[in-house]
Amino acid sequence: MNVDPIVEEIRKGRREHAARFNYDLNAICNDFRKRETELRNRVVSLPPKRLRKETKS
Repeated sequence: MNVDPIVEEIRKGRREHAARFNYDLNAICNDFRKRETELRNRVVSLPPKRLRKETKS
């Protein structure tokens, strides 16, 4: 099985974050909610783009 370094980096960050809260799921979720409200102005929501239909030449 191939090991993707990007996936491993994300998993490492998750493990470190969970360890900071002693793997308490409620505390982890509360931290994510807190971060979400603090960083709300940094998130961009764009409307979906319509795909053009391909025409046969």
